[in-house]
Amino acid sequence: MKKIVVKILGAIIVAIMLAQNTVAIAASESQLNSQKNENNEKIQEAKDKKDEITEEKNKTVKEVEEISSKIEDYESQIAELDGQIENLNSQIADAENTLNQAQEDFDKQEKLMEARLIAVQEQGDTSLLDVLLSSENIIDLISRYYFVTELASADTELLEGIKKQKEEIQQAKEKLEASKKDLDTAKASKQGVSVQLKAAKNEKNQQVAKLAEDEKQIQQQIDELAAANKAIDKEIEQAREAARKKLEEQNKNSSNGGGSSFGGTNSSGFIWPVPAGYRTVTTAMYYSSGQYHGAVDFGSGGINGQPVYAVADGVVMISANLGNTSYGNYVLIMHNNGLYTLYAHGQNGSRLVNKGDYVKQGQQIMSVGTTGNSTGPHLHFEVRTGSGGWNDRVDPRPYLPK
Repeated sequence: MKKIVVKILGAIIVAIMLAQNTVAIAASESQLNSQKNENNEKIQEAKDKKDEITEEKNKTVKEVEEISSKIEDYESQIAELDGQIENLNSQIADAENTLNQAQEDFDKQEKLMEARLIAVQEQGDTSLLDVLLSSENIIDLISRYYFVTELASADTELLEGIKKQKEEIQQAKEKLEASKKDLDTAKASKQGVSVQLKAAKNEKNQQVAKLAEDEKQIQQQIDELAAANKAIDKEIEQAREAARKKLEEQNKNSSNGGGSSFGGTNSSGFIWPVPAGYRTVTTAMYYSSGQYHGAVDFGSGGINGQPVYAVADGVVMISANLGNTSYGNYVLIMHNNGLYTLYAHGQNGSRLVNKGDYVKQGQQIMSVGTTGNSTGPHLHFEVRTGSGGWNDRVDPRPYLPK
């Protein structure tokens, strides 16, 4: 009897020491998980912001490419106008040369005509009648008259022809100059647009550079947060490893109890989380809509207020109330077989364990309720493997007794 009392006292002392040590472990993990979740939210926000910046940057780069194409088009048009203007300048120069030559011809012919008129005047009172009367015969008369008439007519026609040619050349030159003026105006306009486009391109390039820098800084933030989460995961794993060692020590110093009175265990060592008579599964791993549930719900009639049992020995990692959202009142326990179990939707005020507590198999941890995202009284029960995270949920039914 004395030996039994000593063993019981020893187990109690070990349990007290374990509870004191695991409180710090669980509290630390809860804080680390909270920090990790916060980091994940920041990472997601940063990724969303980065996606927006990347989209804006790509859009701006495309605008720069379009502007560059327009600039090339305008530069090509300006070069073409330069060629046309150069050609017109050459034609205008030729027209001026031709006009100058025509003016010289006109001046020269006019001087010859003036010289003849002067020569006639220098003959004194000699007139056309004198010239005709001095003719020796009628044939000579006709010849002299025809010569004088033809000479005067030729001079006049020549001068008129040169004058008309000058006028035509002048008109052609004016048309060429008008065309050149239009081309100069068009060129100036296109140069103005080209300058504006280049300014816009420079502005867009600066915007792209800034967006690229913002993108780089956000990626750096994402990398830093990811590195922080990696460190947190390592720290959590270290805390879990410490908890596992404590569980192993507890297993060496005490025995697992409460098995058969709760309907037996299976190979995992789990018992039922609810009393007999309330073990009907109302929802399995998938809802009727096809959405993934990741748990089983026990929702038999009259289950409201029934006790919820720890399916195996373990350390309480989380004992919390999420109010009217998600799990409501819930408890997460880490077991010595590497599995985790989660119990949710408990009644308000019914949670009997706190994070860091060491619980025994069959120990009541809370009562069935309908808190959180629940449409009626039931126990939401999960089994998690691996790190015990949300993505590690597996079908609980194979782990429960048959």
